Amino acid sequence: MASTEPGRLIEGASPKLYNSDLAPTTAAGRNWSWLNIAALWVGMVVCVPTYMLAGGMVSAGMNWWQAVLTVFLGNLIILVPMVLIGHAGTKHGVPFPVLLRSSFGTKGANIPALLRGLVACGWFGIQTWIGGFAIYTLLNVATDNQFVGANLPVLDINLAQLVCFLSFWAVHVWFIAKGTESIRWLETYAAPFLIAMGLLLLGWAYVEADGFGKMLSAPSQFVEGGPKEGQFWSVFIPQLTAMVGFWATLALNIPDFTRYAATQRDQLKGQAIGLPPTMALFAFIGVAVTSATVVIYGKPIADPVALMGQMGGTSVVIALFALAVATLTTNLAANIVAPANGFANINPEKISFKMGGYITAGLGIAIFPWKLLAGGAYVFTWLIGYSALLGPIAGILIADYFFVRKTDLNVDDLFKEQGEYTFSNGWNPIALLSLGLAVLPNVPGFLGQIGAMDNVPDLFKTIYSQAWFVGVFISMAVYTPLMKRKLST
Repeated sequence: MASTEPGRLIEGASPKLYNSDLAPTTAAGRNWSWLNIAALWVGMVVCVPTYMLAGGMVSAGMNWWQAVLTVFLGNLIILVPMVLIGHAGTKHGVPFPVLLRSSFGTKGANIPALLRGLVACGWFGIQTWIGGFAIYTLLNVATDNQFVGANLPVLDINLAQLVCFLSFWAVHVWFIAKGTESIRWLETYAAPFLIAMGLLLLGWAYVEADGFGKMLSAPSQFVEGGPKEGQFWSVFIPQLTAMVGFWATLALNIPDFTRYAATQRDQLKGQAIGLPPTMALFAFIGVAVTSATVVIYGKPIADPVALMGQMGGTSVVIALFALAVATLTTNLAANIVAPANGFANINPEKISFKMGGYITAGLGIAIFPWKLLAGGAYVFTWLIGYSALLGPIAGILIADYFFVRKTDLNVDDLFKEQGEYTFSNGWNPIALLSLGLAVLPNVPGFLGQIGAMDNVPDLFKTIYSQAWFVGVFISMAVYTPLMKRKLST
Protein backbone atom coordinates (compact mmCIF):
# COMPACT_ATOMS: atom_id res chain seq x y z
CA MET A 1 0.00 0.00 0.00
CA ALA A 2 2.22 2.76 -1.27
CA SER A 3 2.15 6.37 -0.22
CA THR A 4 1.45 9.18 -2.64
CA GLU A 5 4.88 10.51 -1.65
CA PRO A 6 7.46 9.25 -4.20
CA GLY A 7 10.15 6.90 -2.89
CA ARG A 8 13.71 8.00 -2.25
CA LEU A 9 16.01 8.14 -5.25
CA ILE A 10 18.98 5.74 -5.10
CA GLU A 11 22.10 6.89 -6.92
CA GLY A 12 23.46 4.11 -9.11
CA ALA A 13 20.36 1.90 -8.65
CA SER A 14 19.86 -0.80 -11.29
CA PRO A 15 16.64 -0.46 -13.32
CA LYS A 16 16.27 -4.22 -12.84
CA LEU A 17 15.97 -3.71 -9.09
CA TYR A 18 14.42 -0.28 -8.67
CA ASN A 19 11.23 1.60 -9.41
CA SER A 20 9.32 4.26 -7.48
CA ASP A 21 7.01 1.69 -5.85
CA LEU A 22 9.89 -0.40 -4.46
CA ALA A 23 12.03 2.60 -3.46
CA PRO A 24 12.60 3.37 0.24
CA THR A 25 9.89 5.49 1.80
CA THR A 26 10.92 9.09 2.36
CA ALA A 27 10.63 10.84 5.72
CA ALA A 28 7.56 12.69 4.43
CA GLY A 29 5.92 9.41 3.48
CA ARG A 30 6.26 7.92 6.97
CA ASN A 31 3.11 9.42 8.40
CA TRP A 32 1.06 6.47 9.64
CA SER A 33 0.13 6.62 13.31
CA TRP A 34 -0.70 3.61 15.46
CA LEU A 35 -4.36 4.31 14.74
CA ASN A 36 -3.74 3.83 11.00
CA ILE A 37 -1.94 0.53 11.66
CA ALA A 38 -4.67 -0.67 14.05
CA ALA A 39 -7.42 0.29 11.57
CA LEU A 40 -5.58 -1.59 8.86
CA TRP A 41 -5.63 -4.73 10.99
CA VAL A 42 -9.30 -4.38 11.88
CA GLY A 43 -10.06 -4.12 8.16
CA MET A 44 -8.10 -7.29 7.46
CA VAL A 45 -9.29 -9.31 10.46
CA VAL A 46 -13.04 -8.84 9.97
CA CYS A 47 -13.84 -11.42 7.30
CA VAL A 48 -15.75 -14.69 6.88
CA PRO A 49 -12.79 -17.03 7.65
CA THR A 50 -12.19 -15.23 10.98
CA TYR A 51 -15.89 -15.53 11.85
CA MET A 52 -15.78 -19.29 11.22
CA LEU A 53 -12.46 -20.03 12.98
CA ALA A 54 -13.71 -20.83 16.48
CA GLY A 55 -16.63 -22.87 15.16
CA GLY A 56 -14.19 -25.09 13.29
CA MET A 57 -12.17 -25.58 16.48
CA VAL A 58 -15.32 -26.51 18.41
CA SER A 59 -16.09 -29.07 15.73
CA ALA A 60 -12.59 -30.50 16.23
CA GLY A 61 -13.11 -31.04 19.96
CA MET A 62 -12.71 -27.79 21.90
CA ASN A 63 -15.28 -25.90 23.91
CA TRP A 64 -16.07 -22.27 23.09
CA TRP A 65 -13.60 -20.58 25.44
CA GLN A 66 -10.79 -22.98 24.52
CA ALA A 67 -11.37 -22.16 20.86
CA VAL A 68 -11.36 -18.39 21.42
CA LEU A 69 -8.30 -18.68 23.67
CA THR A 70 -6.49 -20.67 20.97
CA VAL A 71 -7.28 -17.95 18.45
CA PHE A 72 -5.97 -15.28 20.81
CA LEU A 73 -2.82 -17.25 21.69
CA GLY A 74 -2.06 -18.01 18.05
CA ASN A 75 -2.26 -14.32 17.23
CA LEU A 76 -0.05 -13.37 20.17
CA ILE A 77 2.54 -15.79 18.79
CA ILE A 78 2.36 -14.49 15.22
CA LEU A 79 2.49 -10.92 16.57
CA VAL A 80 6.14 -11.53 17.53
CA PRO A 81 7.46 -12.05 13.97
CA MET A 82 5.01 -9.37 12.79
CA VAL A 83 6.69 -6.78 15.00
CA LEU A 84 10.24 -8.06 14.44
CA ILE A 85 10.01 -8.16 10.65
CA GLY A 86 7.95 -4.97 10.67
CA HIS A 87 10.86 -3.24 12.45
CA ALA A 88 12.88 -3.37 9.22
CA GLY A 89 10.12 -1.65 7.27
CA THR A 90 9.85 1.20 9.76
CA LYS A 91 13.61 1.69 10.20
CA HIS A 92 14.68 1.43 6.55
CA GLY A 93 11.48 2.17 4.63
CA VAL A 94 11.77 -0.83 2.32
CA PRO A 95 8.99 -3.23 1.24
CA PHE A 96 9.07 -6.98 1.75
CA PRO A 97 10.65 -8.07 -1.58
CA VAL A 98 13.48 -5.56 -1.15
CA LEU A 99 14.12 -6.67 2.44
CA LEU A 100 14.42 -10.24 1.17
CA ARG A 101 17.46 -9.22 -0.91
CA SER A 102 19.59 -8.84 2.22
CA SER A 103 19.25 -12.57 2.99
CA PHE A 104 18.38 -14.29 -0.30
CA GLY A 105 20.29 -12.04 -2.71
CA THR A 106 19.12 -9.60 -5.34
CA LYS A 107 17.88 -12.42 -7.58
CA GLY A 108 17.16 -15.08 -4.98
CA ALA A 109 14.63 -12.77 -3.29
CA ASN A 110 12.19 -13.56 -6.08
CA ILE A 111 11.69 -17.13 -4.80
CA PRO A 112 10.26 -16.29 -1.34
CA ALA A 113 8.49 -13.20 -2.71
CA LEU A 114 6.65 -15.34 -5.26
CA LEU A 115 5.89 -18.08 -2.71
CA ARG A 116 4.22 -15.43 -0.54
CA GLY A 117 2.56 -13.82 -3.55
CA LEU A 118 1.04 -17.02 -4.92
CA VAL A 119 -0.48 -17.86 -1.53
CA ALA A 120 -2.01 -14.37 -1.55
CA CYS A 121 -3.43 -14.97 -5.03
CA GLY A 122 -5.19 -18.05 -3.67
CA TRP A 123 -6.58 -16.08 -0.75
CA PHE A 124 -7.60 -13.25 -3.08
CA GLY A 125 -9.67 -15.63 -5.18
CA ILE A 126 -11.29 -17.22 -2.12
CA GLN A 127 -12.21 -13.90 -0.54
CA THR A 128 -13.53 -12.50 -3.82
CA TRP A 129 -15.73 -15.55 -4.25
CA ILE A 130 -17.08 -15.14 -0.70
CA GLY A 131 -17.90 -11.48 -1.35
CA GLY A 132 -19.50 -12.27 -4.69
CA PHE A 133 -21.57 -15.02 -3.12
CA ALA A 134 -22.83 -12.55 -0.52
CA ILE A 135 -24.10 -10.36 -3.37
CA TYR A 136 -25.68 -13.42 -4.99
CA THR A 137 -27.44 -14.28 -1.72
CA LEU A 138 -28.74 -10.73 -1.40
CA LEU A 139 -30.19 -10.83 -4.92
CA ASN A 140 -32.00 -14.09 -4.21
CA VAL A 141 -33.39 -12.81 -0.90
CA ALA A 142 -34.69 -9.69 -2.64
CA THR A 143 -36.25 -11.60 -5.58
CA ASP A 144 -37.47 -14.82 -3.94
CA ASN A 145 -34.70 -16.95 -5.48
CA GLN A 146 -35.16 -15.72 -9.03
CA PHE A 147 -31.40 -16.01 -9.72
CA VAL A 148 -31.07 -19.72 -9.02
CA GLY A 149 -30.25 -21.64 -12.20
CA ALA A 150 -28.39 -24.55 -13.73
CA ASN A 151 -24.61 -24.63 -13.46
CA LEU A 152 -22.49 -23.63 -16.43
CA PRO A 153 -20.32 -26.31 -18.07
CA VAL A 154 -16.74 -26.57 -16.73
CA LEU A 155 -17.26 -23.73 -14.23
CA ASP A 156 -19.76 -25.65 -12.05
CA ILE A 157 -21.50 -22.43 -10.93
CA ASN A 158 -24.56 -20.76 -12.42
CA LEU A 159 -24.57 -17.60 -14.52
CA ALA A 160 -25.80 -15.34 -11.71
CA GLN A 161 -23.06 -16.59 -9.38
CA LEU A 162 -20.46 -15.93 -12.07
CA VAL A 163 -21.76 -12.40 -12.70
CA CYS A 164 -21.78 -11.59 -8.97
CA PHE A 165 -18.24 -12.93 -8.57
CA LEU A 166 -16.96 -10.91 -11.54
CA SER A 167 -18.79 -7.79 -10.34
CA PHE A 168 -17.17 -7.98 -6.92
CA TRP A 169 -13.84 -8.73 -8.59
CA ALA A 170 -14.27 -5.57 -10.69
CA VAL A 171 -14.61 -3.47 -7.51
CA HIS A 172 -11.15 -4.66 -6.46
CA VAL A 173 -9.74 -3.78 -9.85
CA TRP A 174 -11.24 -0.29 -9.53
CA PHE A 175 -9.38 0.30 -6.26
CA ILE A 176 -6.15 -0.97 -7.85
CA ALA A 177 -6.62 1.41 -10.76
CA LYS A 178 -7.45 4.41 -8.54
CA GLY A 179 -4.22 3.98 -6.62
CA THR A 180 -3.12 2.80 -3.23
CA GLU A 181 -4.12 5.90 -1.30
CA SER A 182 -7.75 4.96 -1.97
CA ILE A 183 -7.09 1.62 -0.26
CA ARG A 184 -5.72 3.37 2.80
CA TRP A 185 -8.78 5.62 2.90
CA LEU A 186 -11.13 2.63 2.75
CA GLU A 187 -9.32 0.76 5.52
CA THR A 188 -9.32 3.75 7.86
CA TYR A 189 -13.02 4.57 7.54
CA ALA A 190 -14.27 0.98 7.34
CA ALA A 191 -12.70 -0.14 10.65
CA PRO A 192 -15.20 1.44 13.10
CA PHE A 193 -18.11 0.47 10.84
CA LEU A 194 -17.03 -3.18 10.80
CA ILE A 195 -16.59 -3.33 14.56
CA ALA A 196 -20.06 -1.82 15.04
CA MET A 197 -21.63 -4.31 12.62
CA GLY A 198 -20.01 -7.24 14.41
CA LEU A 199 -21.28 -6.08 17.80
CA LEU A 200 -24.78 -5.47 16.37
CA LEU A 201 -24.83 -9.03 15.02
CA LEU A 202 -23.82 -10.32 18.44
CA GLY A 203 -26.54 -8.23 20.06
CA TRP A 204 -29.15 -9.50 17.58
CA ALA A 205 -28.24 -13.13 18.32
CA TYR A 206 -28.37 -12.55 22.07
CA VAL A 207 -31.82 -10.95 21.95
CA GLU A 208 -33.36 -13.39 19.46
CA ALA A 209 -32.05 -16.46 21.30
CA ASP A 210 -32.85 -15.03 24.76
CA GLY A 211 -29.17 -15.44 25.56
CA PHE A 212 -26.83 -17.72 23.68
CA GLY A 213 -28.81 -20.85 24.35
CA LYS A 214 -26.67 -23.65 25.65
CA MET A 215 -23.41 -22.16 24.41
CA LEU A 216 -21.75 -21.83 27.82
CA SER A 217 -22.68 -25.34 28.96
CA ALA A 218 -22.52 -27.24 25.69
CA PRO A 219 -21.03 -25.12 22.91
CA SER A 220 -20.46 -28.07 20.61
CA GLN A 221 -24.20 -28.60 20.34
CA PHE A 222 -23.90 -27.53 16.72
CA VAL A 223 -21.28 -30.17 15.89
CA GLU A 224 -22.52 -32.78 13.44
CA GLY A 225 -22.57 -36.21 15.06
CA GLY A 226 -22.78 -34.86 18.60
CA PRO A 227 -20.45 -33.12 21.04
CA LYS A 228 -16.74 -33.85 20.88
CA GLU A 229 -15.63 -31.89 23.93
CA GLY A 230 -12.78 -33.27 25.99
CA GLN A 231 -10.44 -33.71 23.02
CA PHE A 232 -8.69 -30.39 23.60
CA TRP A 233 -5.10 -31.57 23.90
CA SER A 234 -5.30 -33.85 20.87
CA VAL A 235 -6.30 -30.97 18.63
CA PHE A 236 -4.68 -27.99 20.34
CA ILE A 237 -1.24 -28.07 18.66
CA PRO A 238 -2.45 -28.52 15.06
CA GLN A 239 -5.20 -25.93 15.59
CA LEU A 240 -2.69 -23.50 17.11
CA THR A 241 -0.34 -24.07 14.16
CA ALA A 242 -3.20 -23.45 11.76
CA MET A 243 -4.06 -20.27 13.66
CA VAL A 244 -0.47 -19.06 13.36
CA GLY A 245 -0.58 -20.01 9.69
CA PHE A 246 -3.68 -17.84 9.24
CA TRP A 247 -1.51 -14.69 9.34
CA ALA A 248 1.87 -16.29 8.51
CA THR A 249 1.47 -14.56 5.16
CA LEU A 250 1.25 -11.04 6.62
CA ALA A 251 4.05 -11.81 9.07
CA LEU A 252 6.34 -11.85 6.04
CA ASN A 253 5.20 -8.85 4.03
CA ILE A 254 4.32 -6.64 7.01
CA PRO A 255 7.15 -4.24 5.97
CA ASP A 256 4.91 -3.34 3.00
CA PHE A 257 2.83 -1.47 5.60
CA THR A 258 5.19 -0.62 8.46
CA ARG A 259 7.44 1.25 6.01
CA TYR A 260 4.89 4.07 6.35
CA ALA A 261 4.77 4.04 10.18
CA ALA A 262 6.01 7.23 11.82
CA THR A 263 7.86 5.41 14.60
CA GLN A 264 8.61 1.90 15.88
CA ARG A 265 6.18 2.62 18.72
CA ASP A 266 3.42 3.26 16.19
CA GLN A 267 3.96 -0.03 14.36
CA LEU A 268 4.22 -1.99 17.63
CA LYS A 269 1.22 -0.41 19.35
CA GLY A 270 -0.92 -0.46 16.21
CA GLN A 271 -0.32 -4.16 15.60
CA ALA A 272 -0.70 -5.17 19.25
CA ILE A 273 -4.06 -3.39 19.52
CA GLY A 274 -5.35 -4.20 16.06
CA LEU A 275 -4.53 -7.92 15.73
CA PRO A 276 -4.92 -10.28 18.75
CA PRO A 277 -7.90 -8.57 20.47
CA THR A 278 -9.84 -8.12 17.23
CA MET A 279 -9.22 -11.72 16.13
CA ALA A 280 -10.41 -13.04 19.49
CA LEU A 281 -13.48 -10.78 19.45
CA PHE A 282 -14.67 -11.83 16.01
CA ALA A 283 -13.90 -15.49 16.65
CA PHE A 284 -16.11 -15.20 19.75
CA ILE A 285 -18.84 -13.47 17.76
CA GLY A 286 -18.73 -16.31 15.25
CA VAL A 287 -19.02 -19.14 17.76
CA ALA A 288 -21.62 -17.29 19.86
CA VAL A 289 -23.88 -16.41 16.95
CA THR A 290 -23.58 -19.91 15.48
CA SER A 291 -24.60 -21.38 18.83
CA ALA A 292 -27.53 -18.95 19.04
CA THR A 293 -28.82 -19.99 15.60
CA VAL A 294 -29.59 -23.44 17.02
CA VAL A 295 -32.14 -21.79 19.31
CA ILE A 296 -33.38 -19.27 16.73
CA TYR A 297 -33.69 -21.54 13.67
CA GLY A 298 -33.47 -25.02 15.14
CA LYS A 299 -30.22 -25.75 13.32
CA PRO A 300 -26.66 -24.45 13.34
CA ILE A 301 -25.76 -21.87 10.67
CA ALA A 302 -21.99 -21.40 10.75
CA ASP A 303 -21.67 -19.60 7.42
CA PRO A 304 -22.49 -15.88 7.89
CA VAL A 305 -23.56 -15.57 4.25
CA ALA A 306 -26.17 -18.30 4.74
CA LEU A 307 -27.21 -16.67 8.02
CA MET A 308 -27.81 -13.35 6.30
CA GLY A 309 -30.09 -15.11 3.85
CA GLN A 310 -32.16 -16.48 6.74
CA MET A 311 -32.57 -13.15 8.53
CA GLY A 312 -34.76 -11.46 5.90
CA GLY A 313 -36.06 -7.89 5.82
CA THR A 314 -33.97 -4.75 5.58
CA SER A 315 -31.50 -6.18 8.08
CA VAL A 316 -30.22 -8.64 5.49
CA VAL A 317 -29.35 -5.78 3.13
CA ILE A 318 -27.33 -3.99 5.81
CA ALA A 319 -25.68 -7.20 6.98
CA LEU A 320 -24.68 -8.35 3.51
CA PHE A 321 -23.36 -4.89 2.69
CA ALA A 322 -21.21 -5.07 5.83
CA LEU A 323 -20.04 -8.53 4.80
CA ALA A 324 -19.05 -7.26 1.35
CA VAL A 325 -17.15 -4.32 2.86
CA ALA A 326 -15.40 -6.65 5.31
CA THR A 327 -14.32 -8.95 2.50
CA LEU A 328 -13.16 -6.03 0.37
CA THR A 329 -11.03 -4.46 3.10
CA THR A 330 -9.41 -7.80 3.91
CA ASN A 331 -8.68 -8.61 0.30
CA LEU A 332 -7.23 -5.27 -0.74
CA ALA A 333 -4.75 -5.07 2.13
CA ALA A 334 -3.91 -8.71 2.78
CA ASN A 335 -4.03 -10.22 -0.70
CA ILE A 336 -3.22 -7.46 -3.19
CA VAL A 337 -0.23 -5.62 -1.74
CA ALA A 338 2.14 -8.58 -1.27
CA PRO A 339 1.76 -10.20 -4.70
CA ALA A 340 1.69 -6.80 -6.42
CA ASN A 341 5.06 -5.92 -4.89
CA GLY A 342 6.32 -9.45 -5.48
CA PHE A 343 5.49 -9.39 -9.17
CA ALA A 344 6.98 -5.89 -9.46
CA ASN A 345 10.18 -7.20 -7.89
CA ILE A 346 10.64 -9.65 -10.79
CA ASN A 347 10.97 -6.87 -13.34
CA PRO A 348 10.66 -3.36 -11.86
CA GLU A 349 11.29 -1.79 -15.28
CA LYS A 350 8.05 -3.21 -16.73
CA ILE A 351 5.89 -4.14 -13.74
CA SER A 352 4.61 -1.42 -11.43
CA PHE A 353 2.59 -1.92 -8.27
CA LYS A 354 -0.61 -1.42 -10.27
CA MET A 355 0.41 -3.91 -12.94
CA GLY A 356 1.29 -6.41 -10.21
CA GLY A 357 -2.18 -5.87 -8.78
CA TYR A 358 -3.77 -6.58 -12.16
CA ILE A 359 -1.75 -9.81 -12.45
CA THR A 360 -2.96 -10.83 -8.99
CA ALA A 361 -6.57 -10.13 -9.94
CA GLY A 362 -6.20 -12.22 -13.09
CA LEU A 363 -4.77 -15.19 -11.18
CA GLY A 364 -7.58 -14.85 -8.64
CA ILE A 365 -10.03 -15.75 -11.40
CA ALA A 366 -7.84 -18.41 -12.99
CA ILE A 367 -7.69 -20.60 -9.86
CA PHE A 368 -11.50 -21.10 -9.81
CA PRO A 369 -11.70 -20.34 -6.05
CA TRP A 370 -15.14 -21.92 -5.60
CA LYS A 371 -13.59 -25.26 -6.56
CA LEU A 372 -10.69 -24.71 -4.16
CA LEU A 373 -13.14 -24.13 -1.31
CA ALA A 374 -15.24 -27.14 -2.29
CA GLY A 375 -12.20 -29.37 -1.90
CA GLY A 376 -12.33 -29.12 1.90
CA ALA A 377 -9.34 -29.94 4.18
CA TYR A 378 -9.08 -26.23 4.97
CA VAL A 379 -6.98 -26.45 8.13
CA PHE A 380 -4.50 -29.24 7.49
CA THR A 381 -4.02 -28.92 3.74
CA TRP A 382 -4.28 -25.16 3.20
CA LEU A 383 -3.33 -23.28 6.38
CA ILE A 384 -0.76 -25.72 7.75
CA GLY A 385 0.50 -26.61 4.27
CA TYR A 386 1.53 -23.11 3.31
CA SER A 387 2.77 -22.35 6.84
CA ALA A 388 5.40 -25.04 6.20
CA LEU A 389 6.71 -22.85 3.37
CA LEU A 390 6.32 -19.45 4.98
CA GLY A 391 7.66 -20.29 8.46
CA PRO A 392 11.21 -20.90 7.17
CA ILE A 393 11.16 -17.60 5.28
CA ALA A 394 10.17 -15.76 8.47
CA GLY A 395 12.98 -17.51 10.36
CA ILE A 396 15.56 -16.50 7.76
CA LEU A 397 14.38 -12.88 7.71
CA ILE A 398 14.53 -12.58 11.51
CA ALA A 399 17.90 -14.34 11.74
CA ASP A 400 19.45 -12.18 9.03
CA TYR A 401 18.07 -8.85 10.23
CA PHE A 402 18.57 -9.24 14.00
CA PHE A 403 21.25 -11.88 14.58
CA VAL A 404 23.48 -11.32 11.54
CA ARG A 405 22.94 -7.67 10.52
CA LYS A 406 22.02 -6.33 14.00
CA THR A 407 19.24 -4.31 12.24
CA ASP A 408 21.78 -2.45 10.07
CA LEU A 409 21.26 -2.57 6.30
CA ASN A 410 23.11 -0.96 3.41
CA VAL A 411 19.86 0.23 1.86
CA ASP A 412 21.41 1.64 -1.33
CA ASP A 413 23.09 -1.71 -2.09
CA LEU A 414 19.72 -3.46 -1.93
CA PHE A 415 19.02 -1.80 -5.30
CA LYS A 416 22.37 -2.52 -6.98
CA GLU A 417 23.31 -5.60 -9.00
CA GLN A 418 26.93 -5.37 -7.86
CA GLY A 419 26.95 -4.69 -4.15
CA GLU A 420 26.87 -6.16 -0.67
CA TYR A 421 23.86 -8.36 -1.42
CA THR A 422 24.96 -9.79 -4.75
CA PHE A 423 26.40 -12.93 -3.12
CA SER A 424 26.85 -15.54 -5.90
CA ASN A 425 25.53 -13.82 -9.02
CA GLY A 426 22.52 -12.53 -7.07
CA TRP A 427 21.83 -15.73 -5.12
CA ASN A 428 22.67 -16.54 -1.50
CA PRO A 429 23.20 -20.34 -1.31
CA ILE A 430 23.01 -20.27 2.50
CA ALA A 431 19.47 -18.85 2.48
CA LEU A 432 18.33 -21.37 -0.14
CA LEU A 433 19.90 -24.24 1.82
CA SER A 434 18.26 -23.05 5.04
CA LEU A 435 14.90 -22.80 3.31
CA GLY A 436 15.18 -26.29 1.82
CA LEU A 437 16.29 -27.96 5.06
CA ALA A 438 13.53 -26.25 7.04
CA VAL A 439 10.79 -27.33 4.62
CA LEU A 440 12.06 -30.91 4.21
CA PRO A 441 10.86 -32.39 7.58
CA ASN A 442 7.30 -31.30 6.78
CA VAL A 443 7.14 -32.95 3.35
CA PRO A 444 6.16 -36.49 4.48
CA GLY A 445 3.36 -35.17 6.69
CA PHE A 446 2.04 -32.96 3.89
CA LEU A 447 2.13 -35.82 1.37
CA GLY A 448 0.25 -38.01 3.82
CA GLN A 449 -2.33 -35.29 4.39
CA ILE A 450 -3.14 -34.95 0.67
CA GLY A 451 -3.16 -38.75 0.19
CA ALA A 452 0.01 -38.91 -1.93
CA MET A 453 1.89 -41.06 0.60
CA ASP A 454 0.67 -44.02 2.65
CA ASN A 455 1.73 -45.14 6.11
CA VAL A 456 3.42 -41.91 7.14
CA PRO A 457 5.21 -42.46 10.49
CA ASP A 458 3.59 -40.73 13.46
CA LEU A 459 6.76 -38.70 14.00
CA PHE A 460 6.32 -36.93 10.67
CA LYS A 461 2.61 -36.38 11.33
CA THR A 462 3.54 -34.68 14.60
CA ILE A 463 6.18 -32.57 12.88
CA TYR A 464 3.69 -31.52 10.21
CA SER A 465 1.12 -30.51 12.85
CA GLN A 466 3.74 -27.98 14.05
CA ALA A 467 4.95 -27.02 10.57
CA TRP A 468 5.33 -23.27 11.06
CA PHE A 469 7.26 -23.60 14.33
CA VAL A 470 9.50 -26.32 12.93
CA GLY A 471 10.25 -24.23 9.86
CA VAL A 472 11.10 -21.09 11.82
CA PHE A 473 13.48 -22.77 14.25
CA ILE A 474 15.30 -24.97 11.73
CA SER A 475 15.84 -22.11 9.29
CA MET A 476 17.18 -19.84 12.04
CA ALA A 477 19.42 -22.58 13.41
CA VAL A 478 20.93 -23.31 10.00
CA TYR A 479 21.14 -19.76 8.61
CA THR A 480 22.57 -17.85 11.59
CA PRO A 481 25.90 -19.68 12.15
CA LEU A 482 26.57 -20.30 8.46
CA MET A 483 25.92 -16.69 7.52
CA LYS A 484 27.95 -15.29 10.42
CA ARG A 485 30.86 -17.52 9.40
CA LYS A 486 30.59 -16.43 5.78
CA LEU A 487 30.61 -12.72 6.65
CA SER A 488 33.52 -13.09 9.05
CA THR A 489 35.83 -14.70 6.46
